[in-house]
Amino acid sequence: MADPNSVLSAESMIDKGENSRMSSFVGAIAISDLVKSTLGPKGMDKILQSMSNPDSMNITNDGATILSSIHIDNPAAKVLVDMSRSQDDEVGDGTTSVVVLAGELLREAEQLIHQRVHPMTICDGWRLAVAAARKALEDSAVDHGSDLEAFRGDLLNIARTTLSSKLLNKDKDRFANLAVDAVLRLGGSTDLNLIQVIKVPGGSLEQSFLDEGFLADLKIGVGQPKRLENAKIMVANTPMDTDKVKIYGSRVKVDSMDAVAEIEEAEKQKMKAKVDKILKSGCNVFINRQLVYDWPASLFAEAGVMCIEHADFDGVERLSTVTGAELTSTFENPEAIQLGHADLIEETMIGEKRFIKFSGVQSGKACTVVLRGASTHVLDEAERSLHDALAVLSQTVKESRVTLGGGCAEMLMAKAVDEITPTISGKKALAVEAFAKALRTLPATIADNGGYDSADLVSQLRVAHHDGQSTMGLNMTEGTIGDVRELGIFESFKAKEHVLLAAAEASEALLRVDSTIRAAPRQRQGY
Repeated sequence: MADPNSVLSAESMIDKGENSRMSSFVGAIAISDLVKSTLGPKGMDKILQSMSNPDSMNITNDGATILSSIHIDNPAAKVLVDMSRSQDDEVGDGTTSVVVLAGELLREAEQLIHQRVHPMTICDGWRLAVAAARKALEDSAVDHGSDLEAFRGDLLNIARTTLSSKLLNKDKDRFANLAVDAVLRLGGSTDLNLIQVIKVPGGSLEQSFLDEGFLADLKIGVGQPKRLENAKIMVANTPMDTDKVKIYGSRVKVDSMDAVAEIEEAEKQKMKAKVDKILKSGCNVFINRQLVYDWPASLFAEAGVMCIEHADFDGVERLSTVTGAELTSTFENPEAIQLGHADLIEETMIGEKRFIKFSGVQSGKACTVVLRGASTHVLDEAERSLHDALAVLSQTVKESRVTLGGGCAEMLMAKAVDEITPTISGKKALAVEAFAKALRTLPATIADNGGYDSADLVSQLRVAHHDGQSTMGLNMTEGTIGDVRELGIFESFKAKEHVLLAAAEASEALLRVDSTIRAAPRQRQGY
């Protein structure tokens, strides 16, 4: 009988059955264990150092940042990395929780398979458990979207809960108010590009503030007005240099310096004609992505136009969005160019650095968060922490339901799953029971990371929820259980629901795998 593997190339590899499944479990559980210690308000941080550039390093406890920075060879582990990235893109927070829950589900599945429970039976049981858990989560959710004052309180609680596990924990009340004010300015939009975050080394984190104007780390040209009211802004991406003849691949021969001077003069006149076309649009502020050389800059100065150069592409896109200007590359039809508007443009100092402040921009939703801090590493982590809070708050404004944090929601879902277990016959009941056990692992991990006795605290929570105290969760300040509603520990319903569904789907996808095929590398021709 022919070897079934002979249809594959000699360098191909195939793992089947138990070997393939164990490889998937080991990889996924290892990734889960890697980030598990960062979960909760007392989670630890990781130092990420680049092998190619030892001077490049990050200190973070953000799950998505950690997982996207490490090199992974295990295909199952890559599924969990993609899942955490999806959680970060969709909601912004819960990136660690979703990976830990998926890892615990697979840990439970591994034990069930050892008990000769078929993977498809486990999947069927998990689907029943997810439906029960989701219903319990929806029943516990509260919606204050119609009451602005109560909803702002919910947003502040969510922001504090999100920031409690981050670097900004020590001043979370200040940053929670800052994040809520910034998100409420968006008026229901989820476009976080309107919230500019500027990092200025020096000072301390408590000196950070929210500026209602829009700040840009750019410079105004020499000899041009440093303050301008009623600004009509053109945002462009065009070359504005005159020091060389741009005929690529060609060579120009001249027989005297006079001919060189004529070429230079022709270039200057060509640039002057371009500047004249720009001025015909009626703008009094010209912002260019590329450099603006001395000659065109002096022409703008003579015309009383403020010229701002070298705005990188991200900055140009952001300025275009905020001011309402259309990004322009050609100037043949000045009347067709859409200009932006700002009531006032001026230079301002923050620390030892100069910035350009745009006040009264067309998009009144725009604002800037200025972060101060001891070092660039602190500022980078502070920016990641604040981004998580801003992202989850913007999603909560759109989906205004909130649910209880501190492990309370997980215990509610686990209790609901436990209640349906006696109604299920066969081996599926084992899978449902295992799902509830995996849910209870999240509050246990939070307690472990705080240095408390997780077995004792989780058992106390189980008793409390069984007795009808459905708002009890972990009080990590005291190391006890408490009423999380009174403690103000709330989380976004959308984030919590996404954690549940994404972890269950990714775990089911890995559980259904029975073979891993590694294709042979493509051979280069001639070798």
